[in-house]
Amino acid sequence: MPELPDVTVYLDALRPRVVGQPIEAIRLTSPFLLRSVDPPIAALIGRRVEDVRRLGKRIVLWCSDDLYVVLHLMIAGRLRWERCGAKPPGKIGLAAFDFPTGTLLLTEASPKKRAAHDPGGLEPLDASVGAFRAALRRENHTLKRALTDPHLISGIGNAYSDEILHAARLSPVQLTSKLVDAEVVRLYQATQATLRRWIDTLHAEFGERFPGAGDITAFREGFAVHGRFGQPCPVCGGPVQRIRYADNETNYCPTCQTGGRLLADRSLSRLLKDDWPKTLEEMEMVRQTRRL
Repeated sequence: MPELPDVTVYLDALRPRVVGQPIEAIRLTSPFLLRSVDPPIAALIGRRVEDVRRLGKRIVLWCSDDLYVVLHLMIAGRLRWERCGAKPPGKIGLAAFDFPTGTLLLTEASPKKRAAHDPGGLEPLDASVGAFRAALRRENHTLKRALTDPHLISGIGNAYSDEILHAARLSPVQLTSKLVDAEVVRLYQATQATLRRWIDTLHAEFGERFPGAGDITAFREGFAVHGRFGQPCPVCGGPVQRIRYADNETNYCPTCQTGGRLLADRSLSRLLKDDWPKTLEEMEMVRQTRRL
């Protein structure tokens, strides 16, 4: 799912193309996409886009007469900028927004459709450390879950939560209730620094170019741990590990984040039980034994 830095890239690309331009037509190819019928979508035709804004992981087109188009990119949603009148592509095309300057296409490659307008989470880049602390401690969750819960903190998903926790040197399974104040401050600073770094990096990469196919991705060159299972941590050189669950995985560095302890992978640890290695050293011993 595109996260805060990725959505910011789209905002930068959309503003010069649609702000000040009227919506000439809207073509929907999927009925589930439209979540509001009052006012009708036809009310947007002819309305000028006044601004493009971000609401968590959502993109908002603020139109004249205080009408708003809220786009949630769901699991694998992407935007394309094409010539005027371009058709939504095949099975993945959801909608086309026609402007005098071109056509904005919304696509979704995943069969899972998950979207919500505003779960109410804290905007991490606008928050004070006190507000950040209050959001974390509102409920007792693991840090990974707390960072990715849009009801607590807005805009952060699987990829950037891994990067934030690595930068903060904190375990993804540490409970928020167990955080001391110094760790909260460290996590707050890592959140701010990681998100701002990647916003700046992506802005420099794309400039005024509209992101193309494959440009908005959860796996980026330069990530420290996310998507880098088995590869060396850029800080300590130790192998990056992972926890798999459902359709997602958490990547982390045992040396930098968990004091050398391996976190239990649900499926593998349940299978291996007492044979599950607890540290990198034990895991290496298992590997050496298998080679013999």
